[in-house]
Amino acid sequence: MPSSYPMASKNNRFAWFKNNLLAGLLAVTTLPLASYAEDGDWAQWRGPGRDGIAGKQNLLQSWPEGGPKLAWKYEAAGVGFSSSAISNGKLYTIGQRGEDSVAICLDAASGKELWVQRIDRGTKSDDYLTGWGGGPRSTPTIDGDLAYFLSDLGELACLKTSDGSKVWSKNLIKDFGGGVPQWGCSESVLIDGDKLVCTPGGKSFLVGLNKKTGEKVYESKGFEDGAQYVSIMKASVGGIPIYVTASKSGLVAFHAQTGEHQFTSPTTGNKTAVIPTPIIVGDQIYHSSAYKAGNSLVKLSAESGKVKMEEVYHLDKESMENHHGGYVLHEGTIYGFTNALRGVWVAQDLKTGNILWNHKTGKARSGSIAFADGMLYCYDDSEGICYLAAPSREGWQEKGSVKLPKEWSGDRQRGAIWAHPVVAGQKLFIRDQDLIYAFDIAR
Repeated sequence: MPSSYPMASKNNRFAWFKNNLLAGLLAVTTLPLASYAEDGDWAQWRGPGRDGIAGKQNLLQSWPEGGPKLAWKYEAAGVGFSSSAISNGKLYTIGQRGEDSVAICLDAASGKELWVQRIDRGTKSDDYLTGWGGGPRSTPTIDGDLAYFLSDLGELACLKTSDGSKVWSKNLIKDFGGGVPQWGCSESVLIDGDKLVCTPGGKSFLVGLNKKTGEKVYESKGFEDGAQYVSIMKASVGGIPIYVTASKSGLVAFHAQTGEHQFTSPTTGNKTAVIPTPIIVGDQIYHSSAYKAGNSLVKLSAESGKVKMEEVYHLDKESMENHHGGYVLHEGTIYGFTNALRGVWVAQDLKTGNILWNHKTGKARSGSIAFADGMLYCYDDSEGICYLAAPSREGWQEKGSVKLPKEWSGDRQRGAIWAHPVVAGQKLFIRDQDLIYAFDIAR
């Protein structure tokens, strides 16, 4: 995805210049990561900005009893937890069908299958800890006429969006000395200009590849750790471009041109699994992870050609302890699901870290979240219910809910419905293993 305008319309180009002119006054800017052909596309992990916020759409502000109308369903997505990417009227995801891991492309308006391409062998029970469920868990990244898919075993494939034919493939373990995390490779790769950036782990913790050929053109230096489940973000600090991600060691950043290690902030690292993607806002980074790590806000600055960080706060008691469902930032407030407080949705003040309110929905053990057209989409992955809520610092304001018409009938073992909801093209897309549902939420 070339580093150009987030969307192609004239209004969005104007908005891009306006927003980045203002952002340029700050010490840190989040860089535009992608070019999108249509308003409302969700062409990569967590949407246009990789922050859980959907592109411009005109959506229902409340739902009728029983939820919005089902537009279509698809029942052959295979085993796995991968969410969907939506671009130019097509939906892309990854699943395991029998003994194969396959890339799948559907018509986003109708659910009609357009093509399927094998990218790797399927998962076996001894490949990693599959007691919570096996199969792919990465979201595809779409860049123009190319689509990038990562299997849970580390096979990275570049396919043509037109017919699924393979352009190139690499393996993060065999080709770059990485390792499969204990719950499978899960990150969603970043396209930055002509580079694809991903996380094999090990000595070459991050690598950058020529997005058209797969040739290695970049690697991180001065830091070694195993890959976790976090997807990379990019920012610029005082004119220094950096890639930001996290590992068991904590939040970590690298120079996006030289690969040199910039800093490590250890407080949101943990010894078990680090999963959520950081949020970058102004000259600060917010990050949270589970297993008692809690959440931190750090402030960045550039000095002598290197980026430094200073911790603003770290909270690990009765605060945001996000497992894997992510969080969104709206008007100075972080919204998401915490494993603390017996498992609830929370609103947290970004500046101070104070928890403003918490709310329990059903039997929720965890939940994932998206934001679109001024509303929160809060997905309870235990019961398959998506709640529509208005963002508020005063309390939970529910505006409707929808339950999956039918849940996957296979053996979840210890897992749940972990694919994140996607809002694109005025539809809500939710996947449960084999099943993909599209709900019409147009206003």
